[in-house]
Amino acid sequence: MSTADRFTVKHFEGGLAFDIVESGPERAVSTMQVKSAMLNPFGTVHAGAMIWFADVTATVCAIGDPATVGTDGSGFPLAVDLHTVLAANQRDGVLTATAVPVRRGKQLIVIRTDVTGDNGRLLISMTTTHVPAR
Repeated sequence: MSTADRFTVKHFEGGLAFDIVESGPERAVSTMQVKSAMLNPFGTVHAGAMIWFADVTATVCAIGDPATVGTDGSGFPLAVDLHTVLAANQRDGVLTATAVPVRRGKQLIVIRTDVTGDNGRLLISMTTTHVPAR
């Protein structure tokens, strides 16, 4: 399918999936295999797919200890700000998201997440700010 033909598509379906390979209060790491469902019309990974991947990984890091989240959702780190720099892209392979805390306070958590691709190439640098749900 040509790039021009891809702009005529009227139906889209999901198919995004990834694995958390490490999680804790000091670091969370996830990996995601690039699939055709996540490609934009130019054949590279859609920015939204990478942002979703980074955001969920950041939230896992922000949680740190799942025991801190109540059964009613209290304590869940709600993202209130996401700042993303899209540095590069790729067409296939595996993406890795690595999230680390910048600041972990009682009322404000800041997480930095980098998504890298082949050979550790930086694709996204994202900073998220979270507040605990009440």
